Amino acid sequence: MPRAGRRRAAAALTSVVVGVVALSGCAGPAASPHPAQPDAGVQLFQRPWTSIATECAATIGPAGFAWVLTSPPQEHITGSQWWTSYQPVSYTLDSKLGTADEFAAMVDACNAAGVKVVVDAVINHMAGIDDGTGFAGTPFSHDDYPGLYTAADFHHCALTADDDISDYSSREQVQTCELSNLADLDTSSPTVRSTIASYLNGLLDLGVTGFRIDAAKHMAADDVAAIVEMLPKDTMIVSETIRGGAAEAVQPEEYTSIGRVLEFQYARDLSPQVEGGVLSDPLLEDPRPSHVASKDAVVFIDNHDTERGEASLTYRDRGRYLLANALMLADDYGTPLVYSGYAFTDNDAGAPQDDTGHVIGWTCDGVTGPHDAYDDGDGVCTEAWTAVAGMLEFRAYAGDAPRLPGVGDGTVYGFEREARGILLVNPSNDADTVTVRTGLPDGEYCDVISGGRAAAVDGGCRGTALIVDHGELTAAVPGIGALAIHVGDRP
Repeated sequence: MPRAGRRRAAAALTSVVVGVVALSGCAGPAASPHPAQPDAGVQLFQRPWTSIATECAATIGPAGFAWVLTSPPQEHITGSQWWTSYQPVSYTLDSKLGTADEFAAMVDACNAAGVKVVVDAVINHMAGIDDGTGFAGTPFSHDDYPGLYTAADFHHCALTADDDISDYSSREQVQTCELSNLADLDTSSPTVRSTIASYLNGLLDLGVTGFRIDAAKHMAADDVAAIVEMLPKDTMIVSETIRGGAAEAVQPEEYTSIGRVLEFQYARDLSPQVEGGVLSDPLLEDPRPSHVASKDAVVFIDNHDTERGEASLTYRDRGRYLLANALMLADDYGTPLVYSGYAFTDNDAGAPQDDTGHVIGWTCDGVTGPHDAYDDGDGVCTEAWTAVAGMLEFRAYAGDAPRLPGVGDGTVYGFEREARGILLVNPSNDADTVTVRTGLPDGEYCDVISGGRAAAVDGGCRGTALIVDHGELTAAVPGIGALAIHVGDRP
């Protein structure tokens, strides 16, 4: 670690020692054996409904996820590319991912497994091509969708030569011009609002819990709010509001009164540190710089867009990607959304399809962690990784305990959720041993990175056993590896 990094680590370690000493004279959070309710979600990108139904029962529910985010379910343009799912033709539930009956059965199966279903809702726009026939046979043209929308229901901004957005400092362009030629719905229209709300309410009637509002920043916040007001009050809303630079006219904070928002800055701050091998604390106060408040934020390491663009870490980074996800799940900021897609070399490539154009489902049987290598089309299966399940359990037992300043030395960095659990990560290639002070009770603990959920078995540990002795934890952290213990997993 560079000298500056070591000075930061030493300073952080000193602050934790002081904090632990102070704990002996005052009451901190109780080391409760009772976990909090799950809150984390998992995005299963381009997974067909039959595959998601299987995964909810086999991996997602048992791992401790609270909700699953699906890809858009509506009819879309034809084609093998992933982005065809984001070009609606109708709101019929017939797509490359399955039929209406299969969708309904998936929702029932996930709910039965204790997993809520959140749907990716594409409501800002329709298709981005001149005309054609949709996946289920619906004919359309760019701004005419029979029985649904006519030209009067779309924006025609006339602010740029091709009606496409060219200046993100212009609110009018961002919210009334077309995004990459996608026919932009006039969401200020009561007719358009009620049509969209009818589609969303139909999904809620099937047992869906809520929606990721795709391209939310391209709709005025008042328009999104007006649509959401037509839905039940307990509908979960997560708006995609990509945080741009200070010069951008539309910012995520405008949408937090509607529901939570996807906080893109989180991964932009964390992932380069893991990639570069030198980690330091974020600002531990809320809100963090250039972040919405914790209660309003859904955080992620990557998603289907950023893994094809700005993301510093993706499934290709294997061990370091796992470390970033572990750090996110251990954090006390935001609601985490783990991403699970498929391997690709062509950014446009969709998941493998059969001769009818339907996506071929996959399961995660036998998957316990990142593959050594991926072939195009392989499922990444992040939801089945042993360490992810372990960190979901860590998160539940951490509950509302605050994140303390960082600990570590050498190449190891970590932090404690006060008196509930501690995570240590080592982004370097070589193992390193560290001794840190902790407020966890003395005794033996089971590492949930190697052992997973419920790692304590038959008086021992399924993974690595660690000892807290006189308020100190000494641990050999493997290269590009991590260790995590919490008060709920002790032999």
